[in-house]
Amino acid sequence: MIQMDVRSTRGRLAVFGLALAVTAVIALAPTPEGLALEGKYAIATMAFAGVLWVTGALPLAVTALSIPALLTAFGVFGDLDDALAPFADHLIFLFIAGFMLANALQKYDIDRRIALYIMARMGSSPRKLILAVMVATAILSMWVSNTATSAMMTPIAVGVLAQVVGRDELTEAGDDDLTTNVQVATLLGTAYGASVGGVGTLIGTPPNAVVAGVLNDQLGYEIGFADWLLIGLPIVAVTLPIVWYVLTYWLFPPEIEDVSGAREEARRYLREEGELSTRGRRVAYIFTATAGLWVLGGLGGPVWWLFETVGLSTDTANVLHTTLFGGSGPTLFGTEGGYQGLLYYVMVGLYAIPTLVLADTTEWEDLVDIDWGTILLFGGGLSLASGFANSGATRWIAETIFGSLTGLPIVVIVAAVVLLVIFLTEMTSNTATATIIVPVLVSIGGILAATLGLAEESAAIFLSVSGAIAASFAFALPVATPPNAIVFGSGYLEQRDMMRAGVVLNLLMTAVLTLFIWVLFQFVWPMFLW
Repeated sequence: MIQMDVRSTRGRLAVFGLALAVTAVIALAPTPEGLALEGKYAIATMAFAGVLWVTGALPLAVTALSIPALLTAFGVFGDLDDALAPFADHLIFLFIAGFMLANALQKYDIDRRIALYIMARMGSSPRKLILAVMVATAILSMWVSNTATSAMMTPIAVGVLAQVVGRDELTEAGDDDLTTNVQVATLLGTAYGASVGGVGTLIGTPPNAVVAGVLNDQLGYEIGFADWLLIGLPIVAVTLPIVWYVLTYWLFPPEIEDVSGAREEARRYLREEGELSTRGRRVAYIFTATAGLWVLGGLGGPVWWLFETVGLSTDTANVLHTTLFGGSGPTLFGTEGGYQGLLYYVMVGLYAIPTLVLADTTEWEDLVDIDWGTILLFGGGLSLASGFANSGATRWIAETIFGSLTGLPIVVIVAAVVLLVIFLTEMTSNTATATIIVPVLVSIGGILAATLGLAEESAAIFLSVSGAIAASFAFALPVATPPNAIVFGSGYLEQRDMMRAGVVLNLLMTAVLTLFIWVLFQFVWPMFLW
């Protein structure tokens, strides 16, 4: 996000006053034709939050908490309970469970061990060492927040790079050094690997959950954990090697060949970790089982075929399938009607938390130390999205601003969405960007359905998922994403290098994502997502 000098009370009050002024101007302006009064007030609320999110005058979560209060004050919601209801969205609890699982992994340095193992195995050349850093970071970022992942990986990368340089410490940004390219490419690869890897799973980064929550709230459409893997993993598998290639072969080719010292340093770090304790192994088992059940919960069709293969009667198969995967038939518990299923991915995540405690691996003090700010930001975003949907504001914005896209080729529409989201994310957090733009993209689906050759729901899913993916590909500014900020804050990277790489990658990723999302849209998503 664009940070203003708001550290002083005076500066913070000035920006807050600006946010109030913008809100008042919109709220007092004549209501445009086709927009309900409540819709205008929802837009005013978005403007208030947008100014504070972009400037950073208040912490993102603090601004998010003001959203339901302001929506209720304006009368967009008649009851504060309705405005606060999105804070209890099931995906909120999926994120809570994911964060708590990640804390358990970090408590026993399991994430660090995985990263060091990959670096020790793969880092046989400068380019392979950078690739190892990026792969390790991306894999961890699928399960641990990209902020925590980059915070852990940056000092590891710095320590390993010191061995490449052959010094006790790395050269700080701004000083001349013959190995600058290795240094820059590795640190940028750490940040970009965290951002790209987060796309891989539903819990990898908040924009993924934002689009899932909005689609569920506005369309009643559920994207499950396994469903998202069909979207996220191909994106990661294609884009991560491209980012690595651009960094190491085009922008910052390494000037050295010998990285044996760095590889040995990774091995030394790994040896210092020692054997994983009994409790650590329990955490690894619980995490593996949870991830496996998350995937299994999306495989209802193959499991039904398995039930038939082993010779179960139709009635027994129906009962078992409904109990595990949900449905409207009878269950093993004797209940009938709508049933979510024992393997519903949010429930699986919630099972894992008491399991960690019962296995004597964590205490409440360990579990509670999670990123509550992101949770509150996510809830505030869903509240704003709900207010927009209920008031008709999203539909009006979609028709007014994006109606001109009707009739354009699909590729052009996707490119416009991807480029817009990447540009917006450079100025504000990717979660805030997704919160603002995804509800609009859902409404655009209804307008462009005929152009895309899809049903309205399918078009809404296609466009909103495209926007959520693009929100993780802002690479140019330190303030665009937490990984960028953390790596830049290490002091070993100049902003001009991030700008140089980021501008190139932003443009390249716009083209790559447009093409790849179109391919997925044509050949993969129709078989699984609609």
